[in-house]
Amino acid sequence: MTSAHASAAFRPLGRTLLVGYGRLGARLADSLVAAGEQVCALRRTEAELPAGVVGISADVSSPLPELPAVESMVITLPPGPGDHDYRTALGHLADALPHRPERTVFVSSTGVFEGAAPEPRLTEADEPPLTTDRARALRDGERAAQELFSAVVVRPAGIYGEGREFLLRRVREQAPIDHERWTNRIHETDLVRALEALLRTAEAPALVHAVDGTPAPLGDVVAEIARMLALPVPPHAPGDGPGGHVIDGALLRTILPRLEYPSYVEGYSAMIGVPRPAR
Repeated sequence: MTSAHASAAFRPLGRTLLVGYGRLGARLADSLVAAGEQVCALRRTEAELPAGVVGISADVSSPLPELPAVESMVITLPPGPGDHDYRTALGHLADALPHRPERTVFVSSTGVFEGAAPEPRLTEADEPPLTTDRARALRDGERAAQELFSAVVVRPAGIYGEGREFLLRRVREQAPIDHERWTNRIHETDLVRALEALLRTAEAPALVHAVDGTPAPLGDVVAEIARMLALPVPPHAPGDGPGGHVIDGALLRTILPRLEYPSYVEGYSAMIGVPRPAR
């Protein structure tokens, strides 16, 4: 049992089905297999999987063959172009499972607030206004996951880490960036830890914002990256106002009290390979 789990009451995972096997699914599978758990991965391709992961090749956009009974499930599907793609896919999944898993975690996004007016601090109690197609698709997926599976919904913001180097590239290219826009982020390592913690905890909240504890103007983030890379700060590209949101991550800290990367400073220093700052 890891230190992140030391003070919580736990549920046994049983067999876990990962629906979608991108970066998050693959990293979560590695962690679960290392802990001795049974893992199945549902994905469209038939590419080889690591030892300990049983593959199921199927496309959730179409009716599925009968799936094995599982006690836990994590859904990491990207939204499609239409408002109801999630609902169709999750309906196929529900029809193919012999019974509802005891715990389902559905990975959404803080993009559900896309188009919302800036607020002082958004918490899980704030209802998104759903002003864009993407926001509506995400929220409909969340609702479908809750209706069909009583899912725990996780909304990550600004996932970064090895292989997720968008801002590093922008700074290296000296591309103009809106310095005034507020951003939130979470390192992929901590997001994987959060997903596993939400699978294991006996009492999980219905909705969690997966963000670190350091929302910041984008200008502060790129200035710190530029300092680490010994490069000039990229120029400012004004937007239509400050923009962005500050997402409150306090609830996540009740599930995962200690983050490996509590801010972008620690996270990007690890990616770039410079000493981690003392705290």
